[in-house]
This record gives sequence, structure tokens and C-alpha cells, in this order.
Amino acid sequence: MFKDYNTQRSKMKLPEYGRALHKMVEHALTIEDRDERNLAVKSIIDIMGMMYPYLRDINDFKHKLWDHIAIMSDFKLDIDYPYDPPVPETFTERPRHIPYDQSDIKYRHYGKIVEQLIDKISKMEEGSATKALNTEQLANQMKKSYLTWNKDMVEDEKILDDLKIMSKGRLPVREDLKLQEVTDIIKIQKKKTKQGTPGPNRKHK
Repeated sequence: MFKDYNTQRSKMKLPEYGRALHKMVEHALTIEDRDERNLAVKSIIDIMGMMYPYLRDINDFKHKLWDHIAIMSDFKLDIDYPYDPPVPETFTERPRHIPYDQSDIKYRHYGKIVEQLIDKISKMEEGSATKALNTEQLANQMKKSYLTWNKDMVEDEKILDDLKIMSKGRLPVREDLKLQEVTDIIKIQKKKTKQGTPGPNRKHK
């Protein structure tokens, strides 16, 4: 007895409609009389619409169905389309190239945003308490970023030296500045991970 295995069947163009509907489209391709073929396709369109009744109020829903039936027929259906007949090129256009920022980031573990913050804070009024506070907060953020990506211990001196280099000496960095303890930062990061906050190596669900 012959068995019809899925692996032996032709690949469906739009699997969401199921194989039975694809077979209806295949049958429509064999109908020689144009009027009869048009009626058959309209019936198929009605069935497709009934499969997704909650989409009927969406703009261009009918148009999408006609596009889908063209795709399922491999654009071979010679029928009277109520819209401009779709062409294969419409659905195979290459995605538009998105230009990426190619600017060099010397300290990648800190990220581009830190560089932008350094530039912004450096433009604040010299000697102001706000500038000093923002610098301290930025240094703490750099320490968090360093630990997030390197997963290692780091001395405050290393962070502050990096800040001096990155800011080219434009930011007021106190020599006695004490940053957040490494153990406290790690605890907070672990807590966020348990709560489902995506880390650098975790994928969004």
C-alpha cells in the first residue's frame, strides 16, 4: 500500500493555509475555462477569508488574500484579479541596506553611549557640583559595564584611569573617589538576571 509521507510531498508556499487549500489552488491551475477558473478561485478566496475571520476588518485584507493565492500558484494563475496582479519581484526585493555607525570605539566594553556622556558632561560649567556628581555617576556606570562584559574583578584605579584617558582630562576625577563595591554590583546584576532582565548574553524571549 502506497503511503503519502510529508517528506515526499512538495513544499507548500504558505504553510499556514494547509495542504488541502494548496491542492485547491493546484486544481484551479488545471481548469481550462477562464470563467470557471475565476469562479473556482473566488471560492478559494472565500475559504481563505473564513480561516482568519478576525482579520476581515484590517485594511487591504482582501488584497492580501489575492496576493497569497498568487504566491501559492507560483504566479501562474491566469485570472481576473480585482487588483493589479502581483509579480514575483514584489516579494523577492532585497532589504534596504541599513548604514551602520563605523566610528571606532577604543573601549568597546564601555560602549558608544559612555563616550557620548563624557563629551556631554565635559561641556558643563567647570567646578560645578553637578559636573562632579555626573562624573562620579558615570565612573560607577563604567565599572558596572566593565564587570558585565569582563566578569572579573577590577580596581577603581583602572576605571578612573580609563575615564581620564577617554575624557582627555576634561572631567574632574578625584583621586580619593570611591566607586561602588564589586560585590554589590555583582549582587544587583544577579538579581536582575533572576528577575528576567536580559543581560548581554541572554536572548530576548
